[in-house]
Amino acid sequence: MLEYTFIQKILTQVTVGENEGIESALRRFKRQVSKSGIFADLKRLRHHETPIEKYKRKLQQRRKARRR
Repeated sequence: MLEYTFIQKILTQVTVGENEGIESALRRFKRQVSKSGIFADLKRLRHHETPIEKYKRKLQQRRKARRR
């Protein structure tokens, strides 16, 4: 079962300008996808996470949030 926040992140869009090449639009799309954390969520959902791994991940998220 997917989380609602994960479903929101899937809807990443890039509009291509008239004089813009497909390569640059694809580069922008890849950058947006990596910034939004879609790959990290996919990896997390694809593999089983032990309780200790889950605790460490949450601890790391708390530390990162505290730094902001």
